[in-house]
Amino acid sequence: MSTRPVPTRESPWGIHESDTRELKAHRCNDRLEDIVQACFEGNPFKTVPGPFKLFWQCMNSNPGEEPTEPFYYLELDPPKRPETESE
Repeated sequence: MSTRPVPTRESPWGIHESDTRELKAHRCNDRLEDIVQACFEGNPFKTVPGPFKLFWQCMNSNPGEEPTEPFYYLELDPPKRPETESE
């Protein structure tokens, strides 16, 4: 899951004072970026299936249970699951 800031655009109507929500990227956003990068790395029929499989697993998982396999084309650290307390 990415903690990078999400870029925002200025609305033609401005920002309402009561809107104090903070935007955050979707938990599978980096997996989708890996698919986009795979589209430009040689033959897409060979490069896209691996990243797409991990993206699909991420989208179908519950929050906190995303796949921890490394990215195929992005140079980011693989996602880590939060440590669970064992008794």
